[in-house]
Amino acid sequence: MARLVITHSTYVEGLIPLLRRLATLPDIDTITPAVISRVKGRSIGLRLRVSSPITGGHKLLARRGSTAQEVFVVTRLSRDQLQEAVDRLTN
Repeated sequence: MARLVITHSTYVEGLIPLLRRLATLPDIDTITPAVISRVKGRSIGLRLRVSSPITGGHKLLARRGSTAQEVFVVTRLSRDQLQEAVDRLTN
């Protein structure tokens, strides 16, 4: 099971339970939620998508309403494999 880093006092609503399920998947080492920001537009429900590569993994962007949060995932999975895993968890 991967390590889920909980360091902030605020998270996008519903994000932590989703990340806990993601942490149970093989090939995922560490999940770290990061910066929360306001964005233009509104997202219905919680959406999580792979945004860009980072050293050793990928950055995800979680959106709910007009709030967005970066999530860093250290993993051996490719971008497509990670997005498929995220899609399975959110549907």
